[in-house]
Amino acid sequence: MAKKKYTFIDLFAGCGGLSEGFYREGFKALAHVEINHWACETLRTRMKHYGYKDYEKEVIECDITSNDIIEKIEDAVNGETVDVIIGGPPCQAYSTAGRVRDGKKMASDPRNYLFESYVKILEHFRPIFFVFENVTGLLSAKVEGRKIFPIVLDALGKEYNLTGNPDILVHNTADYGVPQIRKRVIIMGVRKDIDKDVLQLYKDVRKTHWNPETPEEEKKGRKKFVDVREAIGDLPFVEPGQDASCEDFNYPCDNEFLKRIGSAGIHPLRDHVARNHNALDRERFQVMIHNHWSFGQLRREMPQYEHEHARVFDNSYVVQWWDLPSKTILAHIHKDGFQFIHPDEAQLRSFTVREAARIQSFPDDFVFEGSRGEKYKQIGNAVPVLFAEALAKSIKKNLNNL
Repeated sequence: MAKKKYTFIDLFAGCGGLSEGFYREGFKALAHVEINHWACETLRTRMKHYGYKDYEKEVIECDITSNDIIEKIEDAVNGETVDVIIGGPPCQAYSTAGRVRDGKKMASDPRNYLFESYVKILEHFRPIFFVFENVTGLLSAKVEGRKIFPIVLDALGKEYNLTGNPDILVHNTADYGVPQIRKRVIIMGVRKDIDKDVLQLYKDVRKTHWNPETPEEEKKGRKKFVDVREAIGDLPFVEPGQDASCEDFNYPCDNEFLKRIGSAGIHPLRDHVARNHNALDRERFQVMIHNHWSFGQLRREMPQYEHEHARVFDNSYVVQWWDLPSKTILAHIHKDGFQFIHPDEAQLRSFTVREAARIQSFPDDFVFEGSRGEKYKQIGNAVPVLFAEALAKSIKKNLNNL
């Protein structure tokens, strides 16, 4: 007997990084809810790629707090059983960087309560499992003086068994073969009438790699992290302001990571366009790369390269080194890209959209819609695909075992 195709709804879907992991494990999408127009266009394009016909109905472009949201999702779901709900409410208000910049405004941001819409939809459709993704700042964020994390757990836990143990909830995506240090909170839940220990869901999210911070004793049986060179080293040389996209790039796919996200042979190379940078910035990049310096070292050693708007932090300019995973790709990359400087001294530029997508482990055939800035924003906000796939594998295994 053929195994049933499991189904999911993706809330706060963004451009579909989390969905992509579930597609890769054979899940069927019933609905995506997303407010950003260009992210929705990207979702539709990807559904088309996978052969979906009703993507106009199944990608619900609207505010999730709208009164008729349940009806809209019901319409898309069309009577099918929902096995799992996935998604991550926007996290600006929980992000520690956001709080450093603007604590007062963040505390009163209505987005702090968007998780309530997730809970409302969860309790209506009552899937067997759910996956709720967020930034680690969620664990410490306060709204109007109250810690938000216990409130979120409480709301999600009314009809679902879950764990609130941060040691279990926090995942580093580099441990799953993503070429990026990115720590995220993953709350998974099991509907209370289902005989399944929620901790099993976490046990089955398999760490395949170790990261630069992994203690020696935990490395056994795991592979070394995927570094920046493995992720983007095969892409064509491109100078600031140039476009090296083409219809017939010969993908080598000559390492394990590239084999997972692409296929060898001649395929289009999209979005490999470098931003333009002024002469002074290029000099900064060059000196930092040549000396293997951070921006802080550059400021101290060569004050002539000080920046009048340098932030309090030493990370206004950050080179991503060949032999390490990248730092966390942020939505901020749509503003300037200076935190993602390419490690090649000959190129002197920040990451292209395609390079940022690679660092997030998006497949090479993944098409992002909208302007370049919109594409960067979608990528920065996404869940890395290979990490999403590790979550989907666990969910599928546990659905099979029920």
